[in-house]
Amino acid sequence: MTTGWLALGIVGAVLVFWMLGAYNRLVAMRNQIGAAWAKVDEARQQRAAGLTPLLQALDEPLTARHSALDEMAAAHAATEAAAAAMGPRPVSMVHALAWTRAESTLAAAASRVFALVEVDPMLQQSPGVLQGSAVWNEAGTRLAFARQLYNDAADGYDEAIAAWPTRLLVRRFSFAPAGRL
Repeated sequence: MTTGWLALGIVGAVLVFWMLGAYNRLVAMRNQIGAAWAKVDEARQQRAAGLTPLLQALDEPLTARHSALDEMAAAHAATEAAAAAMGPRPVSMVHALAWTRAESTLAAAASRVFALVEVDPMLQQSPGVLQGSAVWNEAGTRLAFARQLYNDAADGYDEAIAAWPTRLLVRRFSFAPAGRL
């Protein structure tokens, strides 16, 4: 009887330690997604810092095409709102999808504005436009890299929550698949 209880205790201890280890691993992976989002957010903020001077530099020369600037400003505001929602829950698939949609709207608006700039050689040489474009492009490169880091972290996390026997813990501890950027 004592040998049976001892074996049952050992099996129970192994299960508890496995659950603790699997839980800690998933939390660490979720924290990696949060750290990757911080890099995305940093690049996004850098891009936003360059956007305001760019729009100001284009305000007067593109008065006839002011709707393009307004569209870009509105898309930027939507991206900011989506990023603010994403900040506390960077793993959320819903928030990631909303940010990605807002980001694609901003990219479309920005391509329209930059197409208008390309048409006017004098406007291209304007110091405010040159500086704003440089910041936008540099931040865009950083943002693409940060998004890839985020997606890689999300892929690893999703693989971990789908693996057996770890998936037995997913529902119990409310782990859910991560979104993609």
